[in-house]
Amino acid sequence: MSTLIPAPLSQAELPPLDTSQTPWPGEFRQVDGHQVHVRVTPGDGPAAVYVHGLGGSATNWTDLAAQLRGHVRGHSLDLPGFGRSEPVPGYDFSLATHARTVIGYLETLGEPVHLFGNSMGGAISVITAATRPDLVKTLTLVSPAVPDLRPRLDRMSDPRMALAVLPVVGAKVRRELAKLTAHDRTRQMLQLCFADPSLVPDNRIEESIRENEERARQKWAGTALNRSTVGLMSNWLTPGPRSLWRILPLVKAPTLVLWGDKDRLVSVQKGPRTARLLPRGRLLVLPNTGHVAQMERPATVARAVLGMWEAVDGHAW
Repeated sequence: MSTLIPAPLSQAELPPLDTSQTPWPGEFRQVDGHQVHVRVTPGDGPAAVYVHGLGGSATNWTDLAAQLRGHVRGHSLDLPGFGRSEPVPGYDFSLATHARTVIGYLETLGEPVHLFGNSMGGAISVITAATRPDLVKTLTLVSPAVPDLRPRLDRMSDPRMALAVLPVVGAKVRRELAKLTAHDRTRQMLQLCFADPSLVPDNRIEESIRENEERARQKWAGTALNRSTVGLMSNWLTPGPRSLWRILPLVKAPTLVLWGDKDRLVSVQKGPRTARLLPRGRLLVLPNTGHVAQMERPATVARAVLGMWEAVDGHAW
């Protein structure tokens, strides 16, 4: 097995981290019949496209996009069924279908992009980069949702979710879960995704609560979450050429893999295998960090990304 080369951190000057930054303004763009909601971060340089994880939205990238705006123009997507992107009838929420939506958006930009993906968005970004290498300049994966089948209840925002799919009792459990308030859902997300939820700024918590309140009014949000979860699990159980483990070696772009050592959702132990399977992959493990490093450590993630871009430009990646 090959030895992993460490990922460098850039020493370039970054703007001061301002966690009071509100989510970037959004607009709807036509993509293959969808009205995809995109939050655009003004900036200099080529395009960067950010893809959120399961249950997330474009707002998951607010701080990282601000850190990188001196180098790229940011495009943070709400995948169909998430954020403010309403899915079209018949959308099946599989990873491959989500990837086709991302590819459709990349095609509208007219240039290869720096592609970012977190969690489920990381898996989608891997499929995108492997399928259309002409559209991806570099790839950054933050705790990508590679197959991790550990049967642990603490990986769920609510342990009752394990019962929700069962016959007889499942319907009652789903009704109980539906009664959770926006405050409850935000609290559960913080506990699950962050190493130290107490460090999350109050304004970010309020933003999450408002977003959960908005999702509660969307008739399609619950179905999108459930079916995307099934789509992700189905992919994890898929053997052969459609397995993510078989797709990773097809990615040609220089790839930075970032993982928090306190990630409860996808084990950091998957990091070395993920990076080694990527032909141009390097791994950086972040201490005292959970599943959403771009939210928890945006300045460090930005330095790691800039380090990759500098190395690529210098033909040293």
